Amino acid sequence: MGSLIIEGPAKLSGAVKISGSKNSALPILAATLLFDERVILENIPDLMDIHTMIEILSAARCKVIFSNGVATIDPPTNPNTDIPYELVRKMRASFNVLGPLAAKFQKASVSLPGGCSIGVRPVDYHLEGLQKLGFSTNIEHGIVTAKLEKKVDEVIISLPFPSVGATEHIMTTAAILDGTHTIIENAAMEPEIEDLAIFLNQAGCKILGAGTRRIEVFGVKKVYGCVHRIIPDRIEAGTYIIAIAATMGDALVENLNVSHLISLFDVLRSSKVNLSQICEDKVRVSMNQRPDPVKIQVTPYPGFPTDLQPQIIAFLSRAQGTSTVTETVFKSRFQHVDELRRFGARIEVSDGTAIVHGVEKLSGTQVSATDLRAAAALVIAGLMANGTTLISEVDQIFRGYEKVVEKLSSLSAVIQYRE
Repeated sequence: MGSLIIEGPAKLSGAVKISGSKNSALPILAATLLFDERVILENIPDLMDIHTMIEILSAARCKVIFSNGVATIDPPTNPNTDIPYELVRKMRASFNVLGPLAAKFQKASVSLPGGCSIGVRPVDYHLEGLQKLGFSTNIEHGIVTAKLEKKVDEVIISLPFPSVGATEHIMTTAAILDGTHTIIENAAMEPEIEDLAIFLNQAGCKILGAGTRRIEVFGVKKVYGCVHRIIPDRIEAGTYIIAIAATMGDALVENLNVSHLISLFDVLRSSKVNLSQICEDKVRVSMNQRPDPVKIQVTPYPGFPTDLQPQIIAFLSRAQGTSTVTETVFKSRFQHVDELRRFGARIEVSDGTAIVHGVEKLSGTQVSATDLRAAAALVIAGLMANGTTLISEVDQIFRGYEKVVEKLSSLSAVIQYRE
C-alpha cells in the first residue's frame, strides 16, 4: 500500500471535472450479465473497483474491453457461474452478480463479499429477497449458491432498511424473471438506483417507481443490447466541494448533477460556505472564514449521505464552535476519528454521534487510512493542516476517486503519491 504526502495548508483554486459514478457503474456492470447482446457503457471511471468488476465479468466469460471511459461488454458463449473468492473478497458490490447469474443461467455460486470495514453490512436482505423471488440459497464454506427453483407470479419484498445494494440486487434479478411481478417496498431512493432502472428499461425491461420507496418490476423474457452513459459521481463531487470549502478556496466543480447534492448544499450554506453559479452541472465554491458549527443527521437518500460523513467531519474540525454529526446508516463508521485527532482535531464519539469541537488550526502528521471515504477525509485534513502530512495505506482512495492526485494538483494542492 502506498502513501500520499501533502504540504499544507492549501488553498484550492481553479476547476475540477467530476468523473462517472462508481456506485452507479458497478451495479450496471453486474446487470450486463442478463444480456444476450453487446452493451456499451460510457463515462465509466477508471478505478480499482471498476477493474475488479470487469475481472468478475471476465471470470463469468464475458468479453470486456475498457478504454478511455468506455466499456464494451459481450455476453459469454460458454458462461462460468462460479465466481472465485479472490475477486469477490475485494469489494462488496461484487455480490450483486449472484442474482443476475442465477436468473440467467438457473444456478450460480459467489463468495461472501469483502470491501471497506465501515460497520456490519450483512447480505441477509439480499438472500431473503432472492428466496422470495423463487430461488433457493445455501451458504457453505463461505460460498453462497443460488438456484432458481420455481416461478412466482407476484411477490412483495419489504426491506427492513432501504439498503442500496439489496434494492439494486433484487431489482436487477427480478427484471429478467419472465411473468413475475415484483414489488419492492421501503426501497432505496438513491440516484444510482434510478440510473440502473433507466439502463434496464432502455434494454427492454419494465421497472416503475425507481427513485421512490416503492419499485415495481415486471419481469421480461429478454433484454436487448444498448448504449448507456453513467451519471456523474455525487460522492466524488461532494468530496471536492468540501475540500475547496475546507481550505478556504475558490474553485469551480464541473460535470456534476446539482440535484443529487441538495442535502450537502444545505449543510454547507448553514456553515457559511458560498455556493454560486449553480446550474444543472456546475457550481462555484468559495469560503473566506472558518465554518459555523452545524448539526447533521446522516440518513438514507435524500438525506445527508453516509459516504460524505468522514469528509464533513474533517471540514467541521476547524469550525467556530461545536458541531454534531449523528450516523444512522453505519453507526460504527467513525474509524477516521482517531486519525483526525492526530492532526489536533477535538472529536468525541458517543452512541453513534461525533461531537466535533472546532479548533483554530490543524498540524500535519502521519496517519493511516482505514477505508475509502476515511482516506478522503484524511486528505482534506492534510490539505487544511500546517506542515507535512503523510497518509499511509492510502491505496484505498483509488477505489473511488479517479486521478485524485492529478485533480488535486490541478487545484493547486501540493500532493504526491509514493509507492
